[in-house]
Parts: sequence; C-alpha cells; structure tokens
Amino acid sequence: MVEINRAKMRVAVLAGGRSSEREISFSSGKNVVDALRTAGFGEVEMLDPASETFLSDLTGGSFDVAFIALHGEGGEDGKIQSVLDFCGIPYTGSDVTSSALAADKDLSKVMYERAGIPVAPGVSLVRGQSYDLDEILSIVSDHCFVKPAVNGSSYGITYVKKAQDLQAAIDVAFGFGDKVLIEKRIEGTEITVGVYGGDNLRALPIVEILKQEDADFFDLRVKYISPDKIHRIPAQISEADYSRAQELACAAHRALGCMSVSRSDFIVSEEGPVILETNTIPGMTDTSLYPDEIRHTDDLTFPEVCASFIQMAIDRAEK
Repeated sequence: MVEINRAKMRVAVLAGGRSSEREISFSSGKNVVDALRTAGFGEVEMLDPASETFLSDLTGGSFDVAFIALHGEGGEDGKIQSVLDFCGIPYTGSDVTSSALAADKDLSKVMYERAGIPVAPGVSLVRGQSYDLDEILSIVSDHCFVKPAVNGSSYGITYVKKAQDLQAAIDVAFGFGDKVLIEKRIEGTEITVGVYGGDNLRALPIVEILKQEDADFFDLRVKYISPDKIHRIPAQISEADYSRAQELACAAHRALGCMSVSRSDFIVSEEGPVILETNTIPGMTDTSLYPDEIRHTDDLTFPEVCASFIQMAIDRAEK
C-alpha cells in the first residue's frame, strides 16, 4: 500500500456533467468534498466536466487523484475514465471496461448469467430494428418494465400494466438512448446491496425499499424521499435470502470487474433474489442508499470510506 499524505494531496472531485443526473451528481459531489475534508484532505476542489475549461482545469491543476461523483452518461459508462487514463490521473471506482459493462443493462445481464446470477426474463431492442410486440409479450408478459439499456436514476422507465401500453413505453425509453431493455416484472421485495473494498470484498447492510402507495416502483421521485421514510435497514427478508443477496452482490461486482465500490439492486422473489442492475458510482447524497448503508455499519464512516476509495485508486495506479 502506498502511504499518502492527506493534508498535501490534491483531489479533484468530478461532479455535474451533461447527463440527466447532473443536479444529483452535484449533490453527491458536495457530500464527497465535505467528507474528504473531514477525513483530513487539505486540497479538495470540485470540477464540472461540462465546463468549457474542464480539461485545462484538470490537467493544469496538478491533481494527484480524481474522485468521480458523476452519474449516468459520461460518468458511469467509462467515458470520463478514458479521459483520466489518457491524462494519467488515478481515479476512484471502476475502470473503463467494467464501467461500460455495468452501464449497459443488456450487457450486464449477459455477464450475470455467465456468473450464475438469476436475472429476469427479458428482451433487448436496438433503434431501427424490427420487432414483434406479441413475441415480446410472450416472453415478458403484459406486466413488465421498459427502460433505456444505458441510463440511470430511473429516467425513461415505464411500468407497463396493459399490453396496449407497451409500444408507448418503448417510444419513451428510446427517447433516452439507442437501446431498450424490456423485462418481466418480478413480484417480491425490492432491496439494494452495497459492496465495498478491494481484494477483500465486503457486502454492506441490505436496504429494503419500502413500497409507496402512490408509486409503482422505486422511481426518481421516491429515490429522494428522506431515507427514514423509504429505507428499512436491515431488510426484513429471510436469513437465507439475506445471505444469498449479499453473496450475489459480490458475485455481480466480480463478474463486471468492478473496483472499490458498487451497489446492486434485487427483487427477492419466492425463489430468491433476482438481480436488476449494478451501479458502479452509486449516489452519495444525503438521501442516497450507499451512504445510508455505511451509516448502519458498526465500523465504517462515510468520510473514511471516501478516503479509502482514494487510497485504493492510488494503490491501483502504482501497480
């Protein structure tokens, strides 16, 4: 392990960007800046990749490391990681390849299945290809979720309850990207499992997403309700399902090649946990799931976890 001097290390926290999650990213970035300063990092500066001066600010700032707090396109898909690799600046989280894999829910499913992780029956569509709605419905039924294959924070997702609404939902999803994923709705308890660490992975306490009477799923509005109203920790599921979900979250992290941090979402059905997706840069806002999981551990604090992400980034760059 490379010993770092926190007080003298220059850290660029990347937040904002051009995705639909820009404002959420700023909230994550602010929390990270505060956490790093609390952890003893003396020189922490937030940079917005959407700024016209971003590249000059980044390359001219003599930064030792970048903490990526970008969500959605440009942040979680490997693009900013490519820029940082080119500039020779170490960065937190996953590399280009694993970021791109995790960001594409269709490709992620392929990797999950190879790793033996249960997935929902589904169909993927690419813009311009022909498709048969009846054939799709025979696979996913008329209760299904339609979502952009590459996007985040529930943008563009529709819960379809009637067959006649499927085409409109597909059109909405295509408004957010060139590939759409349609999956059968799995009945059960929605949970999320954070993963933390390097060679020795650790699954964090599982969060149960409490159902809201006025919401069909964990949509964008529900995600930013106060955690004490929407998160239940520990999740009220069987001991066997709890253990299995933590095991599968670590398996998903490894299958995608994630580094340092990830958070995987599941539905716990009667047959056990079924994975939905993996986030390589989970939200770090006051109401986000990952920080809430950290708060419910006995030995971790948010500032020290953020500091450890930087340590892992530096160690990886030195290998």
